[in-house]
Amino acid sequence: MDHRTLLIVFAVTAVGTFLLRLSFIHLFGNMEVPPLLKQALRFVPASALSALVLPALLYQDQTLNLSLSNARLLSGFAALIIAWKTKSLLLTVVAGMGIFVLLGMAL
Repeated sequence: MDHRTLLIVFAVTAVGTFLLRLSFIHLFGNMEVPPLLKQALRFVPASALSALVLPALLYQDQTLNLSLSNARLLSGFAALIIAWKTKSLLLTVVAGMGIFVLLGMAL
């Protein structure tokens, strides 16, 4: 793919993303969102993050790995507990990565 085609693809994708987001702002900007929908929308970020993170923790070499030798899974579980107890994003990331490095060296 040459540079010009790639630039066109990026531009079309950017405009499409902008128009998609603008449509929701335009539709819901002047409308009162029902309480049930507002409550459901609160879970979208957690769902999206889970969909991105869990496959990276559970799968290695395209196979499900739920064993105790899975350093990603163990460090992810430890990070989950740290996040739950401390509610600190920085501490969770630093501790999770530290545990991952230590487990990677140990396993």
